[in-house]
Amino acid sequence: MPSSVYIAAPSGDTGKSTIALGVLHLLGTTAARVGVFRPVARSSQENDYLLEMLLQHTTADLSYEQCIGVTYGDVHNDADGALSEIVRRYHVVAQQCDAVVIVGSDYTDVESPTELTFNARVAVNLGAPVILSLTGRNRDPETIRQAADLCLAELRAVKAHSVAIIANRCDPARLNDVKETLERTGVAAWALPEVPLMVAPTMQELLDALSGELYSGDGELLQREATSVLVGAMTAEHLLERLKEGAAVIAPADRSDVLLSLVMAHEAEGFPSLAGIIFNGGLLPHKSIARLVEGLRPKLPIIKTDYGTFQTASIAAETRGRVGVGSQRKVDTAIGLMERHVDGAELIDQLRLEMPSVVTPQMFEYQLIDRARAERKHIVLPEASDDRILRAASRLLQRDVADLTLLGEEGPVRKRAAELGLDLGAAEVINPATSELLETFATEYTGLRKHRGMTSDRALELMVDVAYFGTMMVHMDIADGMVSGAVHTTAHTIRPAFEVIKTVPGCSTVSSIFLMCLADKVLAYGDCAVVPVPDAGQLADIAISSAETAAQFGIDPKVAMLSYSTGESGSGADVEKVREATRLVRERRPDILVDGPIQYDAAVEPSVARSKMPGSPVAGQATVLIFPDLNTGNNTYKAVQRSAGAVAIGPVLQGLNKPVNDLSRGALVQDIVNTVAITAIQAQAITAAK
Repeated sequence: MPSSVYIAAPSGDTGKSTIALGVLHLLGTTAARVGVFRPVARSSQENDYLLEMLLQHTTADLSYEQCIGVTYGDVHNDADGALSEIVRRYHVVAQQCDAVVIVGSDYTDVESPTELTFNARVAVNLGAPVILSLTGRNRDPETIRQAADLCLAELRAVKAHSVAIIANRCDPARLNDVKETLERTGVAAWALPEVPLMVAPTMQELLDALSGELYSGDGELLQREATSVLVGAMTAEHLLERLKEGAAVIAPADRSDVLLSLVMAHEAEGFPSLAGIIFNGGLLPHKSIARLVEGLRPKLPIIKTDYGTFQTASIAAETRGRVGVGSQRKVDTAIGLMERHVDGAELIDQLRLEMPSVVTPQMFEYQLIDRARAERKHIVLPEASDDRILRAASRLLQRDVADLTLLGEEGPVRKRAAELGLDLGAAEVINPATSELLETFATEYTGLRKHRGMTSDRALELMVDVAYFGTMMVHMDIADGMVSGAVHTTAHTIRPAFEVIKTVPGCSTVSSIFLMCLADKVLAYGDCAVVPVPDAGQLADIAISSAETAAQFGIDPKVAMLSYSTGESGSGADVEKVREATRLVRERRPDILVDGPIQYDAAVEPSVARSKMPGSPVAGQATVLIFPDLNTGNNTYKAVQRSAGAVAIGPVLQGLNKPVNDLSRGALVQDIVNTVAITAIQAQAITAAK
């Protein structure tokens, strides 16, 4: 049977979605196939938005239909029969999982038997320990503990086993008091703070609640949360004084002064960035005003509804935001809250889970984030003009992965982030062209490159370039590492590093590896991105650097020097190069397990290794695979990525004195997040070696 945990609550609005997300990600570090199960669906008429969202974060191959037990109607009609069906359907899911997060029902309409008792019965029948989710909203610590005592008694009455209590939506100033008070129950306990964003509706949710439609603006920005609602019933000048970041403003469309003021304020520096405007009363702007607004081409979403001012304001105030598919900012916030305020190791211990022997891509990615967060480093991102960089930066900051500096014009960068509903408040934004560091960097660079004829004027011109400016931040210890390449070429990213940061002592070759996350393990492939045709000495450099980099990421380095021939069976210039490189690695680093020349199948498959290279400490169990040239390496990593479904993380640059990493121009947001985490871990290793 898989490990499982049941998340139950005694009332609605406790924030089970936040807890479920955090537990799901935590289990991703301990199990290869993590699934989710909803014993009681919200509705038989429409999909359960919470389950849809959670399924995006599972690693087991399960469909939506498989993960649903019964409906509320089934529970009403025959509670015992519904329970039997839940157990049957759960075991079908459990057979395909190593761990299952079971998310209890939501107090939609079941009152008898009490919903918590019914959920407790389900937990007992599924053999799942319970995490109790409580609301701390508008409650003092003692009141929360009294609620916990009542719930624990109810759970014990049906023999359910409680392993933890998590109080959500608590007063941020009293988290420790809540935690300490709850621990008096004898159960492990944690407290999460109230975060208004988690219940803020998006403009799309407001549009749906108001039966409205999009009048103008960028439809993609409907996913931005409206953190407050303001009725624009006053004159424009007084309304402008009351605007708040992320506000949705309700106003009749015939108030031309208000409409134009809001559109211009949203675009103007020094004013808050709005979530949107809501036209009420079914009115539209006068045609001349409409033409003027159209000419301004605002991206700000403007929606219209037929409801009057009072109804519109009432509906907007009552609309509660959901953590659903597409709610990326809320998802990142929820995971960050759980990571910051819940001791994952202790919770795992309470669940009595064993650490796995396999490493899945999701487990590896989680471990990267966890290691980077353990000792936060300062990373510079030069390409703040790209939305992917902004989204990745927001995710990194929400999860406390690294301190960040973005390079670009601060006004436009922060304005675009606000439009996308991203929180970059903790990030520094520097414009190289106006920075006080510009002349300092130019002077330093002139000294470093004086032997190449560098002048002060030319250095000043170069330092305005974001790649050079970011590299100088790393060189002068203002930042610990740099990640670039989403917009710029590889050459543009790494040329300044070659010139300024240079290579580590004993290594004259800058190279790269890809961390190839297969279904059950992670391998390192090098070099697949930098050195086209390495000679024997460069190949030895690549092998040594790759072994060291692999070790930084928890991979036990067993290095295979790849060739079309294994052992002594072949000859020729290409084979001899690999043979000589293998000898050089052994000579320079006798502590590294290395063998070669060896073919790929003999390197990774034990049965082939026994026949082709018996007795080798590497053959059949290689974890670091060194390709003889870029042509072979680049094509192989792409073939494995596309044909075997591997997750390729990289390229990770190695051999430099300080970490600088290059992104693919097709990089996804998660690729950027992973690369920043890798860069931070590399920086940690440099700090530890000092």
